Amino acid sequence: MSMRVPEPLRRFIWDIQSMVELADDPREILMIGADLMRRLVARDDWLPPDLRAAGSTPRLYKLYHDEMERFCVVASVLGEGQGWPLFSDQTWEICGVLAGALQRRSFVVLGEGAPQAVSEGRELAASEIATARAREGQASEIRNPGPGAVLSIHVFGADIGTVPRLSIGADGARAPLVLGYANPDHAPAFDILTIQADIVD
Repeated sequence: MSMRVPEPLRRFIWDIQSMVELADDPREILMIGADLMRRLVARDDWLPPDLRAAGSTPRLYKLYHDEMERFCVVASVLGEGQGWPLFSDQTWEICGVLAGALQRRSFVVLGEGAPQAVSEGRELAASEIATARAREGQASEIRNPGPGAVLSIHVFGADIGTVPRLSIGADGARAPLVLGYANPDHAPAFDILTIQADIVD
């Protein structure tokens, strides 16, 4: 690993790892994890430039994934007007906005029909968080509604960039989609040895 893990991220991953090991269910994970995420995104100067760069399409950078595949930590970067597809995920999620403003919209997906928006959506400003649990018949969409890039940190209950996610089109068409990660070769995800090094209580 050519980069040293930022101390706020190191502590966050360490705490998330411990929390996932001890938590009894997803509800507890989201409740405790939301507090951990709130502390992480309280400041935006810790993420290295190579893991926050915007591009012509949305970018997802892997920061860490649990070796037992229980969770991953990623950075999402959306340029002006960009957004992720509408996904119906079968995993929990914790989201925190590091910079910019993010719009999240929830949808109901019934049968093979077109998705129906539940509301106009919620806009999250920098340092704000949101959580989501996997629910049958529900889906969510994340977009950048304004100028400038939006940087957000997410924890998912799976290695989200490597697993097929159910993408739903405006007409209701379903298709599995694997996003992949945008990490450059010199900036791979941090590993457990890096995270464990120099932990001081």
